[in-house]
Amino acid sequence: MGSRIEDYALLSNCRTAALVSSTGNLDWLCLPRFDSGSIFGALLGDERHGRWSLRPTDSGARAERRYDGDTFILLTRWTTDSGVAEVTDAMPISDDTAVIRRVTGLSGTVEFDCEVRFRFDYARALPWVEQTGTRQAPCLRAIAGPDAVDLRGLQLHGHGRRHTGRFAVSAGEARDLTLTWQPSHLPGTSARDVDDDLDTTRRWWQEWSDKTEHEGPRHDLVTRSLLVLRALTDERTGGVVAAATTSLPEAIGGERNWDYRYVWLRDAALTLEALIAHGFIDIAHHWRDWLLRAVAGDPAQLQIMYGLAGERDLQERILTSLPGYEASAPVRIGNGAVTQFQADVIGEVLVALDAARSAGLGEDHFSWHLQKALVEQAIERIDVPDQGMWEVRDEPEMFTHSRVMVWAALDCAVRAVRDHGLSGDVARWKAFRERMRREIDASGYDAVRGHFVQRYGSTAVDGALLLLPQVGYCRADDPRMLGTVAEIEKRLMRDGFVMRYNTDDGVPGDENAFLACTFWLVEQYAMAGRTEEATVLMDQVCAVANDLGLLSEEFDAAAGRQTGNFPQAFSHLALVRAADALGGHGGRATHRQ
Repeated sequence: MGSRIEDYALLSNCRTAALVSSTGNLDWLCLPRFDSGSIFGALLGDERHGRWSLRPTDSGARAERRYDGDTFILLTRWTTDSGVAEVTDAMPISDDTAVIRRVTGLSGTVEFDCEVRFRFDYARALPWVEQTGTRQAPCLRAIAGPDAVDLRGLQLHGHGRRHTGRFAVSAGEARDLTLTWQPSHLPGTSARDVDDDLDTTRRWWQEWSDKTEHEGPRHDLVTRSLLVLRALTDERTGGVVAAATTSLPEAIGGERNWDYRYVWLRDAALTLEALIAHGFIDIAHHWRDWLLRAVAGDPAQLQIMYGLAGERDLQERILTSLPGYEASAPVRIGNGAVTQFQADVIGEVLVALDAARSAGLGEDHFSWHLQKALVEQAIERIDVPDQGMWEVRDEPEMFTHSRVMVWAALDCAVRAVRDHGLSGDVARWKAFRERMRREIDASGYDAVRGHFVQRYGSTAVDGALLLLPQVGYCRADDPRMLGTVAEIEKRLMRDGFVMRYNTDDGVPGDENAFLACTFWLVEQYAMAGRTEEATVLMDQVCAVANDLGLLSEEFDAAAGRQTGNFPQAFSHLALVRAADALGGHGGRATHRQ
């Protein structure tokens, strides 16, 4: 069996990411982008699907790891019977795309094994490999299709379809192994200045983190969560991916395995709100420019998700080359939800841009013009049922949360004119806003049972209803919300965590508790004055984070393990908001209520 999801550490250069296990295996790396084909794909199979292993030859070696301050430079200290050594893993912030693995001797002498299995394009392409360096400066070059990598720093020897090498470091010695990607038609890469790479990368991350505005509980986890959100934001395009992985299962052995390496407008908007609340207004500007390019000229063609640079074609396909994490099949690339209508998305985008505006980001002609066009698009489809924020693969419904987000879109537009002096048909927008409120109050609330409902005509509840106070639709202590919370506690709590909904959504199988929903309940408790309960639940859900402060999408409380794609932006942004609420901040709806 391979590593558990929570056993992995994230490396990022803000263009792609790698996952390194606590046992020294680099099991996931897509080059050169988050959504490129994998070169190491053992995460969704085993070593035969691509892996770079680096660990002491001593089978009894013990590892301790941490990040180097507020960065994504990973330090793993190995203690063996013969000595102590430290491995520094990093993806340098640079113009090219690379991975660095530096091994430093701290005491005694430690011998290491290195094994590399290159498997390009999700293990569908076995590369040809050649030695291109010298004995003094060894380099192994692997090429398949459009991709090439150079691995420098160690003489590796071929054994079938793998390459191995062995070396030792004593106290004060260091060995640098570097992997650099480039398009395969170019002649080759140059040797790296690893000291400069590490210094530049350490400084870049620390300077970014030092700008964080946060005072309150869970400071370390909040800081790490904000760093994760930055790590999942493409520094060139401004696109924000939902997670670094594809097809990690929501339930081990199940088929709810989705590709999250794309830019969901909802997830990105919520990420922006969390970053804006902590002083990172420049990222909002960058993402707004991305949005203008992605949506382009006709908001009627708006998709719920795009590629990193705004690509629209994200057709879902099943890979047969990867068997899946712990045999959880199928493995998917692309995402079929791209064709869905989700009525809440425009509201999420406008709420995030409203937060940016309130934080001081000025509008230009094109940005406000786009927002007005999105409002009109929401009005045009105001009576159309949708698949909801949970992307049910079943018949569309009138989901209460979606309807509230249509209300929120109109509310943001009204206040943009009223509070910020922008132009627009405010009387018309007010009329539609009030129409939505009357409809939601009548059809989205069960007056007999005393709670909001998941969808019109149903008595069910879902975790998305916890968001109603967060966008200003009602107060957290509104009796209707208190009744909704009681119903969620009764029907959606599993082992102390919150499920998204009762799964009957067109996809076979079950899932585990959704971490973001559990954080939303913490926020709801705090906003409603239930501080003690909020604190207890916050302690419980924060304990799910791994030793590096990273969270996946879901949690299997019975098995005590993380599930779903990793690390998950939704989970981390919800942690930030829950901590803010516990710290006495009013939350995202303060200026709207």
